[in-house]
Amino acid sequence: MTKSELVSVLIDEVDIPYNTAEAVVNICFKSIIESLYRNDRTEIRGLGIFYNRNYKAYQGRNPKTGEKITVAPKKVPFFKAGKELKELINN
Repeated sequence: MTKSELVSVLIDEVDIPYNTAEAVVNICFKSIIESLYRNDRTEIRGLGIFYNRNYKAYQGRNPKTGEKITVAPKKVPFFKAGKELKELINN
């Protein structure tokens, strides 16, 4: 499902104007992104948890030249499905 399809579902289910539905979806996504930026987690009951996985710096290798390089520490966004979502999908 794309973002525009999600907006369409919201319009059909709640019967609100397109601009309002788009704003609601954008606010939800923006809130999750800002939470990840602050290194907080966002838990949506029945769906799952959005959080960052933190990786330390490590020594890597350039595959083209074989030269050793240092890979900087980084945060990677991660989603963990909740129990209810897993049960719904597997039934």
